[in-house]
Amino acid sequence: MKRVIIILALLFGLVQAEDESAKVVYDLTTNDLVKFERSVLKGIVFNKTLYSDQLKELEVAVVIHGGAYRFFVKDLDSTIFKKDKKLQKVYKELKKRIATMADTYEVEFLMCGAAMKRNKLTKKDIVNFVHIIPNSTIGLIDKQNEGFAYIPVRN
Repeated sequence: MKRVIIILALLFGLVQAEDESAKVVYDLTTNDLVKFERSVLKGIVFNKTLYSDQLKELEVAVVIHGGAYRFFVKDLDSTIFKKDKKLQKVYKELKKRIATMADTYEVEFLMCGAAMKRNKLTKKDIVNFVHIIPNSTIGLIDKQNEGFAYIPVRN
């Protein structure tokens, strides 16, 4: 009888542990710096903090494609995005903030590899913490099949 109670208690604990986490995937296509900062940089930190305050975990993935490639290059001047004057002004600091998202907040960044050529980018042009995936559709399908809620971030 003791074994049954212990097993039931362990199973109940595992079920409870699953309830104490959430997952979200951001479908990031915007090239708008303000929208990117508000929705991704500030939004993710805010939401992770809310969950943390409730002793819950928020697992975050960001699928990058469309106009969002510009935020994840190592050197803006060696890309087609070098003429973006607004981005040029803030890029050094922005790059640090994005790296903090990956390191401190454990955000998984996934970039669509299919359109990199169109944007004249190779893997060596992209910051190291971004993982290249075959295409954005596959990334979004996989994350949603893993139970991630879907949030679009578009222009």
